[in-house]
Amino acid sequence: MTSALDVITFGEAMMLLVADRPGPLEHAEAFHKRTAGAETNVAIGLARLGLKVGWASRLGTDSMGRYLLAAMVKEGIDCSHVVCDAAQNTGFQFKGKVTDGSDPPVEYHRQGSAASHMGMADIDEAWLLSARHLHATGVFAAISATTLPAARKTMDLMRAAGRSVSFDPNLRPTLWATPELMRTSINDLATRADWVLPGLEEGRFLTGEATPEGIARFYRQRGAKLVFVKLGSEGAYFDGEAGAGHVPGFPVAEVVDTVGAGDGFAVGVISALLDGLSVPDAVKRGAWIGARAVQVLGDSEGLPTRAELNEAGL
Repeated sequence: MTSALDVITFGEAMMLLVADRPGPLEHAEAFHKRTAGAETNVAIGLARLGLKVGWASRLGTDSMGRYLLAAMVKEGIDCSHVVCDAAQNTGFQFKGKVTDGSDPPVEYHRQGSAASHMGMADIDEAWLLSARHLHATGVFAAISATTLPAARKTMDLMRAAGRSVSFDPNLRPTLWATPELMRTSINDLATRADWVLPGLEEGRFLTGEATPEGIARFYRQRGAKLVFVKLGSEGAYFDGEAGAGHVPGFPVAEVVDTVGAGDGFAVGVISALLDGLSVPDAVKRGAWIGARAVQVLGDSEGLPTRAELNEAGL
């Protein structure tokens, strides 16, 4: 019998190699090894807060796959539905180092990866429904022609069973054939979620609306119970059944790396709502974790433990 989980997520983990110095990637002499992946960043963050988290994926049996699997197991994540396939390679990426707070250059090597072969067969319905929440992103859906219908199916199964579903668009234009296909596919997935978490620029592209209020209204009219529009250093705007509002961001002395901030925000919001906190308090927790995320080199180093969260009064 599968023990009950709090959150499940499906997605690709990649080995991340972060350059040791600023400048073009080709000038780097050494790289720091980390884990990367929108869904796994959230899984790690939620697990550190004490939630029971399950992750479904595919990895190669190469050294990168072994490294990633060990890292996830060490975080206490249920990896019983991670398939290790000797016939496939694990995806990886290079990321540049920046010192001015700008977005770092990123180079992906994921085409044809083990995770891109995921599909309907990777959905264990009983295991999925053992969780009370599903976190989905636009990245998993974009990896291949088989992951998009799998993403739809997992969301539909959870909604039909009365579970909650969160969705972060996490736009990756290079993974989609056209911008229009990305827009229609992502918006279709958003209609299957209870909580939608777009960034401001993402929301403008996806909805054609210019303001956080307009973006939130777009998704609320299409069935979302809660919409959180991420505003970077300005915090976030929220709109839900109990009302709308804005929560300011937390000041950051030095921005080291912006990658992973949105995933940190998702960790805060999801964990807080599952903890039973109010929506404004959930946004506050999300903004605080997002601010921590931009102050570290890798994607997950800034994700706090429950003790650190309690110490911050969040």
